[in-house]
Amino acid sequence: MSATREHDDKLIRVDMTRLAVSVEPYPEDWALLGGRALSARILLEECDAGCDPLGPDNVLVFAPGVLTGTSAPTSGRLSVGAKSPLTGGIKEANTGGNPAQHLTKLGYRAIVVTGQPEDADARYGLEVDDQSARIVPADDHKGLWNYASCEKLSESYPKQASFISCGPAGEHRLAGAYVANTDQDNRYPTRHAARGGLGAVMGSKGLKFVAVDPGKTRLRAAGRKKEFNGLVKTFSKQYLDGPQAMAKGTASAVPVAQMLNTFPHKNRVEGQSPDVEQLDGARIHESFPERGGGMHNCLTGCIVQCSNVVHDAEGNYKTSALEFETITLLGSNCAVASWEDVADLDRLCDDVGLDTIETGAALAVLMDAGEMDWGDVEAMKDAIRQIADATELGKTVGNGAAAVGRHTGHHRVPVVKGQALPAWDPRPLKATGVTYASSPMGADHTAGLIINPGMQPDQFAQASQESQVKNAICDSSGFCQFIGPSVEQMRELYEAFEGRDISQQEMADYGWQCLLDEWEFNRRAGFTEADDILPDCMKEDAIGPQKVVFDVESDIIADAKVRKTELSEDFFSSAVLG
Repeated sequence: MSATREHDDKLIRVDMTRLAVSVEPYPEDWALLGGRALSARILLEECDAGCDPLGPDNVLVFAPGVLTGTSAPTSGRLSVGAKSPLTGGIKEANTGGNPAQHLTKLGYRAIVVTGQPEDADARYGLEVDDQSARIVPADDHKGLWNYASCEKLSESYPKQASFISCGPAGEHRLAGAYVANTDQDNRYPTRHAARGGLGAVMGSKGLKFVAVDPGKTRLRAAGRKKEFNGLVKTFSKQYLDGPQAMAKGTASAVPVAQMLNTFPHKNRVEGQSPDVEQLDGARIHESFPERGGGMHNCLTGCIVQCSNVVHDAEGNYKTSALEFETITLLGSNCAVASWEDVADLDRLCDDVGLDTIETGAALAVLMDAGEMDWGDVEAMKDAIRQIADATELGKTVGNGAAAVGRHTGHHRVPVVKGQALPAWDPRPLKATGVTYASSPMGADHTAGLIINPGMQPDQFAQASQESQVKNAICDSSGFCQFIGPSVEQMRELYEAFEGRDISQQEMADYGWQCLLDEWEFNRRAGFTEADDILPDCMKEDAIGPQKVVFDVESDIIADAKVRKTELSEDFFSSAVLG
């Protein structure tokens, strides 16, 4: 019988106050912790939940998944975690690209960044390779936009190196800033740990970039190699032989969202856009034959290939990927009528380093308050450019929708725990609204999306809780949600990889413990059940022909945070995205 996998993994600790790096053995009892679960445990144990999110006591974690760096398909995701400057609670944001795989192949299970440089104007980089990890000066990258910074990095490091970067929005410590990863080609900083303002935490640490050179490292070996390889082969075949729902990317969801009245228009006062035809992701695909571009995979080993590469009318690269959430929040929600205009705005956000959901929501509040015209693309572009220059308008928009609400005094500010609602609207999708209210993450569809408008109220709490648990497991595994693993498939792969038996109960407990760690962090940060609410505009502004509002009782939301003793029949067998 195969032996239990030998653990020689390591942890990188970076002290930005002392500008010192140390490498230590990865704790044996953390073997099954990766990605989101690992980030949650480190933050709960090592970060003062009451700290200033932009101060020296916050802890920034870069954590690849448990299966990242193996042959498991589409399993190379990176979790970035910290106390959020946007919500004031714990936040994990998940991204593709190659840095996570490169780190795990080098034997590093996480990077933990603490402290803050004495000189707030200084910039530093972290270099990681097969020899060591070290801090280097990076003042020559100060203020560079993401594309320019990553291009400069690619000239200084080997071709195979990948990068994690912080744009000027993060350097200015704006709460809408994200952390960017380079894609499979290690060129474009277009894979984003987008939500929660984690780019501002990276910027507050004076950390401009992380450069990871994997050298000639190999895939991580499983404890039960033959069994693991067999499971990988079966899982890959099942996906490739299946419907491949994400084959055309998330932008293909536009018509479905329009039909379900969850394609928000004009700061969510309507659930459908009159410009849906020109915002439909099908228009992007129609551009490929003439302009070039196409679908690609954002990380090595991805078999989903959901990422579109968008070119302009002259055939020049513009952006990748133009996602459904971006088309919705920067497009329809701001009354922008063309996907090509949204692509321009997306490129700007990528370059400056901004979450397109938060930025689109912020601009829509500004428009709704009468301080910018609906659909004024040039004014939107100007505001985003001002974010890089940290003007007053730039800082207000760059700090997110809630900040714009405070600035304007406007009554319609669609946020939960300070974070903007994503595209999937909680009024027609009430179980998803329960997730937004009860999740430790605030309004985040990746925490537990349920697209079932016909669900009955007595099903909301359990559906939300089970979706949240499954997503927590997925975000800890390294898998992309779009490959749709079931809990049972992840359990089998964990078991074969670790070379020891893992029960279904242990796997369910694993996902639940991640949520418990996150809820406990938020409790220590001062959150109570009174914070588990949706804004009044979701309860009062009716949308769709049935005039729906979010009218779910608070006891149902509270029930989503009470452990269910009996799981639904398909909890282990159904895909993460259902």
